[in-house]
Amino acid sequence: MKFLSSQLTLFTQSTSAKRNFRLLLKFFMFLASLIAIYSVLFHMLMEYEGRQYSWITGFYWALTVMSTLGFGDITFHTDLGLIFTIFVLLTGVVFLLIMLPFTFIQFFWIPWLEAQERSRAPKGVPEGTAGHVIITNLDPITTKLVEKLERRNYDYVVVAGDQAQGGELHDAGYNVVIGEPDDPETYERLRVQDAAMVVATNGDLMNTNIAFTIREIAQEVMIVSSADNEHSLDILNYPGNTEVFQFMKMLGQSLAERVQGQGSAATTISRFDTLHIAEISAKRTTLAGKLISGTDLRQRSGTTIIGLWEKGHFEPPLPETMIHSSTLLLLAGTREQLRIFEEVYGIPETGYSEDSPVLILGGGRVGVAAAEELERYGIPVKIVEKRSAVAQKGGQFILGDAADLNVLKKAGIDEARTVIITTHNDAMNIYLSFYCRQLRPDVQLICRSTNERNVAKLHMAGADLVLSYASMGANAIVNVLKTDEVSMFTEGLNIFSLPIPPSLVDKSLIDSRIRPKTGCSVVAIKSTGAGLRVGPDPMEPLHAEDELILIGTTEAEKRFAEKFG
Repeated sequence: MKFLSSQLTLFTQSTSAKRNFRLLLKFFMFLASLIAIYSVLFHMLMEYEGRQYSWITGFYWALTVMSTLGFGDITFHTDLGLIFTIFVLLTGVVFLLIMLPFTFIQFFWIPWLEAQERSRAPKGVPEGTAGHVIITNLDPITTKLVEKLERRNYDYVVVAGDQAQGGELHDAGYNVVIGEPDDPETYERLRVQDAAMVVATNGDLMNTNIAFTIREIAQEVMIVSSADNEHSLDILNYPGNTEVFQFMKMLGQSLAERVQGQGSAATTISRFDTLHIAEISAKRTTLAGKLISGTDLRQRSGTTIIGLWEKGHFEPPLPETMIHSSTLLLLAGTREQLRIFEEVYGIPETGYSEDSPVLILGGGRVGVAAAEELERYGIPVKIVEKRSAVAQKGGQFILGDAADLNVLKKAGIDEARTVIITTHNDAMNIYLSFYCRQLRPDVQLICRSTNERNVAKLHMAGADLVLSYASMGANAIVNVLKTDEVSMFTEGLNIFSLPIPPSLVDKSLIDSRIRPKTGCSVVAIKSTGAGLRVGPDPMEPLHAEDELILIGTTEAEKRFAEKFG
């Protein structure tokens, strides 16, 4: 009751609400007057028929007839009385059953709901807000970005263009502000001058408009924008965007980099100064079937295993962990150390010839970007595309449905070294992954996922490697925002630097037991004099002026802070 009264009080404070109440009150007064007139006429006609009733009875009869209840306990005996009854009944249908509900909804219910929406989704941020991230559009990338910002304790706000969208996002748990994304007043209310970043992932035209709008009132704030088309890059850079990403092209190139046969067995997925993080399939090394404790990596190559992916599940590198042929290894080391690793542990790729094509299912922007990247390495490509207008662009296209066996046979699935699935529909990607795995159990199967929740399903369907479009975009944006941390493309892992905690000064890495206690792995130590030392000696003492370069999940980073301060 207290909540209802506060809501009504808030609602009645607006000018439009007061006007609506006056109109509603006038309508109710008109109905009351009409009922009073009918009651008077009722008494006059009853006296004409020689009967007497109380005034209460007159109001009772008028209401029952107008509302069409018609109990029949009081009726007229003359034709004049019956004609009057019919007239009262018809006016009651019009005013009570049609106009009253419409008037109540129009002048009270809808304005009250709108007032609730306005109260849930404000039009600005509180005074003193600073260092926040402004998001102009909610899509898979920015949805994932919100998760990462919340983990890192960054304030954010999503701009919603109307009350309905703002209410839905507010109810879903997002921090929302109502405003047009191309209106300068919106960004003034969002205190854009004090924001850490503005993220615009709308269409190219709107992103350009947003960038010019922000630059009218804020010259220094970082603007990160997406670009759908190649020719939009120069235009989007012109308004002063800090970074412009072609996320679709980035995803296509990343998918292509994972294809076997490009020369290098290990694929670098992140860098931190001279430190490289690379991934490599264990079946392309001599490590498959060994325990981590028996690999002797550090002594022979200087590299360190910092994690293992087994069908989409991340495992910390414990000494007793078994490396399977299906395992994807994460390695840390310098470029030279990774080269030595490939010389010592790499094995030649087999099972395909140099003429074996890569089969790409889906000829959209991701598929075309993957094909262009592979052609740079001289790897033959076939693209299956069911849209005839797209499939006519080049000789590498095969027109047809990727779910059709005859089309896949024509495209060369029997000879393909790798199948890359790039459609924007995750359900279709799951279907095609399972279908291709049944047709070719030995083929390398790489797949794109639009939404993070479908990554595990794609691995279950048979994909060897799944790259998340949402994670890739969110990580790229976080890396711009937080320069002392690198969010890796591999989902859930971050490289970050921290000063040596006082409790670890003069202790060795072995004595500190950082990995068992927190799940973080120390991959390098940064010293003022010696620079970055990748793969440091575990017996070396830690100095107060040094910095640790660690890798781990966000949860592991939090555990490190809890354990060591």
